[in-house]
Amino acid sequence: MSDQITRLLRIMARLRDPQRGCEWDVAQDFTTIAPYTIEEAYEVSDAIARNDMDDLLGELGDLLFQVVFHARMAEEAGHFAFDDVAKSISDKMEARHPHVFASGASPGWEALKANERTEKGAISAMDGVAKALPALLRAEKLQKRAARVGFDWPGTEGPAVKLAEELGELNTATNDEERLGEAGDVLFAAVNLVRKYGIPPEEALRATNDKFERRFRAMEDLAGGSFGELSLDEQEALWQQVKRMER
Repeated sequence: MSDQITRLLRIMARLRDPQRGCEWDVAQDFTTIAPYTIEEAYEVSDAIARNDMDDLLGELGDLLFQVVFHARMAEEAGHFAFDDVAKSISDKMEARHPHVFASGASPGWEALKANERTEKGAISAMDGVAKALPALLRAEKLQKRAARVGFDWPGTEGPAVKLAEELGELNTATNDEERLGEAGDVLFAAVNLVRKYGIPPEEALRATNDKFERRFRAMEDLAGGSFGELSLDEQEALWQQVKRMER
């Protein structure tokens, strides 16, 4: 094992020591640490998007620390240790790449993953889609799982009609509970339509978020610090100006 991995494991053990450790670290459990794990994964993604390798180095360390933290808590509870985590992923990668690590052709990534789900006792095509995923990404994964067993539109026409139908139902909803449900249906239908065009919905929305933020900041700059004092028509005029400037 790497000297630095050994060092990190010792640091984690010391932090979790009930007598000599850090009070905050000792008080944590899987549930309280999980949000930090998710946050660190997003920060890794953000560093990659910014092509900031110095920041990526640090963020990968933060994410690795989360793995070590969870493994340490599991070891204390008698479930498994860090070595078991490393062995588990190593075994999985070798099994998923028989064309690399063993003789014979691979049956395909998705087939291998499907076999793994079956071995874990999966009985539904929906099994194994993590509930903690961002809702947009989870919607796409659920739809792809359904598509594997034939429950999918053959093209874009069906999803487009369905989206229009769901928009109409949202428009006619009469109370907050109905509007919540219909709004979810609209978003789910939009994901389905975008997916049928071969576009990753999460990637598309991230790009639009960035575009909106960029344009909004440009409007604020043009307004010289008084954007909030402008009328909606004046703000819209600035929006159109920024769009023309981009073109």
